[in-house]
Amino acid sequence: MIDINFIPHPLQGTPYGMALDLTVILAISCWVLSVVTREYSWVDRIWSICPGIYCLLVTADADFSSARLNIMTVLVLAWGARLTFNYARKGGFQAGGEDYRWKVMRERLGPARFQILNLVFIAPGQLLIVWLFTSPIHQAWSGRGQPLNLLDAVAVTLFVIFFIVEAAADEQMWRFQQEKKRRIRAREPVEQPFTTAGLFRYCRHPAYTCEMGMWYVFYLFAVAATGQWVHWTGLGFIALTLLFFGSTRLGESISLSRYPSYRGYQASVPRFIPFTRIGCIAQDSRTATDYFHQ
Repeated sequence: MIDINFIPHPLQGTPYGMALDLTVILAISCWVLSVVTREYSWVDRIWSICPGIYCLLVTADADFSSARLNIMTVLVLAWGARLTFNYARKGGFQAGGEDYRWKVMRERLGPARFQILNLVFIAPGQLLIVWLFTSPIHQAWSGRGQPLNLLDAVAVTLFVIFFIVEAAADEQMWRFQQEKKRRIRAREPVEQPFTTAGLFRYCRHPAYTCEMGMWYVFYLFAVAATGQWVHWTGLGFIALTLLFFGSTRLGESISLSRYPSYRGYQASVPRFIPFTRIGCIAQDSRTATDYFHQ
């Protein structure tokens, strides 16, 4: 195994330690590119690619002889391929394809504070989260002699379910946005500026719900391999959850500033967990009633 380590760390000499070294290199590269190009979505462009590479490093180290590691890698590669396709068709890889939320953050924070955010979080922080939520494969690698068991089957089943539902949510959003753009180009009225149909009737962010779900159950593979329910690799899905809470809060504040009726949607539909009131923002009864009668 090639050692690209240039700072000591506890995983030095392991395949996932090499993935950490690669993460540091990528973080520095994304930061430099953001400064040079004044675009801040470089991490977004490799978000769906890095986990598959990290998993391949680990699985290749085991000579592809571990069924569990092979299964984990195939699932992550499928996840990455679908997410990359969805990001590409939205123009994310094109010049100027920066996430609109970074522009809003620049305006809210000002140049100096935004560059501090860029230096600390946008490049290194986000890539560390990517490395963390993929890290259960390191734990599975450490217990690679353990045969497949029922928990592996549960993890595969749930991962595939979340994968399918997330793909459906992304497709529904894509079709809604394309129809909205068509109406705008044709100068036709846009009666509903944000989608509330399909899966979006049950929670405001179904794709994020499934995304978190996939990485929660990915951790189950590590448990199946070692029998340890609590391990540091669980920090990954915790960090991802915190990131999505912050990301959706920012995105919803932008939607609310553009579309006042979004308040009724927030009051009536949960943020992540369907069939609950968790994440509903309390409003007067008239607001919720108005939403349901749109």
